[in-house]
Amino acid sequence: MRLAFMALAASTALVSGPVFAQADITPLVDADWLKSNAGTENVVVLDIRDDIDGTDLGDSPYLANSVVAPYGSAGWRTDLDGVPGKLPPVEEITALIEGLGIDNDDHVVIVPWGTDSSEMGGATRVYWTFKYLGHDAVSILDGGWRQYDAVGGERVAEVAAPEAAEFSVDLQEDLLATTDEVVAALEEGVTLVDGRPVEQYRGESKSGVVATAGTIPGSINIPHSEFYSAEYARFAQPETVAALVEAVGLGSEEENIAFCNTGHWASVAWFGLSEVLGNKQTSMYDGSMAEWTQDPERPVE
Repeated sequence: MRLAFMALAASTALVSGPVFAQADITPLVDADWLKSNAGTENVVVLDIRDDIDGTDLGDSPYLANSVVAPYGSAGWRTDLDGVPGKLPPVEEITALIEGLGIDNDDHVVIVPWGTDSSEMGGATRVYWTFKYLGHDAVSILDGGWRQYDAVGGERVAEVAAPEAAEFSVDLQEDLLATTDEVVAALEEGVTLVDGRPVEQYRGESKSGVVATAGTIPGSINIPHSEFYSAEYARFAQPETVAALVEAVGLGSEEENIAFCNTGHWASVAWFGLSEVLGNKQTSMYDGSMAEWTQDPERPVE
């Protein structure tokens, strides 16, 4: 990543450091790691927090040595064919990443607020996006801003303006499940994991973007809130995810497709199963129930 300038004295020139080997990159990093490595060459701190300007963080609301691209407004998701929250066309999402100064040599560390599992879903969804584009050098700051601030992470009034970079993609199609693939999964007995709250899974309530209450037939339910502790601002440990999986009868290496309403909460489940537990047979249905229920002929129970 190249930066056009650094804002304020607190944001000094980048400190040179080693390019991280892939083996050194883990799905989650802690706040102490970020304090030690922010500003290091080829480490990009990607701040996706929404509504930063509407907070009471005073004159220094930003992370030092970061680039800002809010989850809700920067263009990480879009409406396609009447379905909200879908992955934008590849050329659009690539242009967003290049505009942030991110290239293929960078280790991207995504920082959400860390408020709760739903807000953390912004980080898991952006993480999934990088993985789908073939960029494996990506991590999430566990606990997000909450943990960063708790350890005294450096804050600044403004952040550097990134200089556009070149970012090439290598689509990992096995990470994204289409509606046709979900139909095939039903026929083949592939497990579908509904990451929504229990009430929506049971059809007792529904999102306004979903036409019919209920779930895809035969699905199992692991609510997204089970994967993240809002109290402690920590993602679930591998043993916790393993227990969640065992409780619903899903094999730790069993093929499965995670879904929700729009592919947001599903990304939390996908991250827990694929990246924390290590089940690389996990994909995500981007369109989820919003797309599934567009056609009344598709089954819902």
